[in-house]
Amino acid sequence: QVQLVESGGELVQPGGSLRLSCLVSGIQFSDYVMSWHRQAPGKQREWVALITSGGHINYEQTLTGRFTIARDNAKNTVYLQMHRVKPEDTAVYFCRANRNTEDYWGQGTQVTVAS
Repeated sequence: QVQLVESGGELVQPGGSLRLSCLVSGIQFSDYVMSWHRQAPGKQREWVALITSGGHINYEQTLTGRFTIARDNAKNTVYLQMHRVKPEDTAVYFCRANRNTEDYWGQGTQVTVAS
């Protein structure tokens, strides 16, 4: 059974930092493209960042410089480090594992940015 379990979401003040984690089981983690997505209330889910099996990284353009994605293949975990967070970063954050036609999603973790 494939499982992606996100954690680390919480209430954080504007300007603060937060690190999300996604623990993956049931697949050969190192073979998959891992990505983070988010969905704000009333909005469509949007892509945030991805890291390939070879370590190539891409970010949604407006987030470059504030968010950092990383993976630890030994721990089957992908991370999203968020810096200088803004109220508009408030959303449920999802991780995704993708390889060819295989596509798996986690249940999400809530990030709320408010003072």
